[in-house]
Amino acid sequence: MSAAPRRKDLVVLAADKNIEFTVRGLLESRTVALGIRTVAFDVYPHPERDPGCRVKAHEFLRVALASHEHALVLFDRAGCGKEGVGRVALEREVEERLAASGWFARAAAIVMDPELEAWVWVDSPHVERIVGWAGARGGLRGWLESERLWQNGAPKPHDPKSAVERTLYRARKPRSSALYQRLAQQVGFSTCGDPAFQKMRSTLQAWFSP
Repeated sequence: MSAAPRRKDLVVLAADKNIEFTVRGLLESRTVALGIRTVAFDVYPHPERDPGCRVKAHEFLRVALASHEHALVLFDRAGCGKEGVGRVALEREVEERLAASGWFARAAAIVMDPELEAWVWVDSPHVERIVGWAGARGGLRGWLESERLWQNGAPKPHDPKSAVERTLYRARKPRSSALYQRLAQQVGFSTCGDPAFQKMRSTLQAWFSP
């Protein structure tokens, strides 16, 4: 009798391609920085994007119960259909459905507040380079402040997505999922205090310690 196929470590359900490529960049290139071992993983975008992840993640991931040890669901609070509910409550809602479907404590939800772009704005010179902000234009943060996209003294822009879009437009750089992958691969996140990112990191460390 042949042995049953070995389970993969992790399946990730992402709300869109940008989140998918961010996860790929982190798990393929940044395991040491994350404080985890190498992980065998699969990542899939949900066809119904943020609302699909919020409401139907347990259905989508049911087929992976026997093939993967852990499951992670990532989506934006903005656009999920329940923007009036806080990040923690949304995560709990998804995790309760996952647990009831058979994942129990093997699954977690990460809700980015308000959206993935909140993770972009960390203090790193790689951000300006990857988004195409030439040094001749002066500092990117100064320009964002002059455009009233970043308040003086604030840790990040009040509308992170608009700040990314306006920056790329000004730099004449096309927006692509590959850009998010490069950011994940190269930008340091030791100073990233975003609660959703910190939860993801601590969850991965609990599951996949070196």
